[in-house]
Amino acid sequence: MQTNSAFYLAARARFPDFAEKADRKYFEYWDEQPRAEGAYGWFESAANALNAEMKREGDLAGCSEFFEFVDSIFASASEEVRRCIDVSFVENLFWQVPPAKAAAYWNKLPPQLQALYVGFHNRPPI
Repeated sequence: MQTNSAFYLAARARFPDFAEKADRKYFEYWDEQPRAEGAYGWFESAANALNAEMKREGDLAGCSEFFEFVDSIFASASEEVRRCIDVSFVENLFWQVPPAKAAAYWNKLPPQLQALYVGFHNRPPI
């Protein structure tokens, strides 16, 4: 993946139901519909949508699938896309999710994404 716009479009195409949840979070924050040019903000909203799932202990399999997708993109992504994954997505995961609720999702987060999280926060969320 070479651009954040392409990454955004790929995520939306692969996970249309989840994209709707992320879109709602994006709209709540920015008061506008998301666009490919706003991929950084959308991936922050995607993390917030996942956080909402974690807080209510919802769709572990769906969250895991999205984590695996992001991990697979990270492996061969451009520096631009890697930065988006790190700064917009991973750094915002687990925000205000109680450790007991975060544990199952943390265990599904692939190791290289866990390393990014710990690299920023200096500890796991559990």
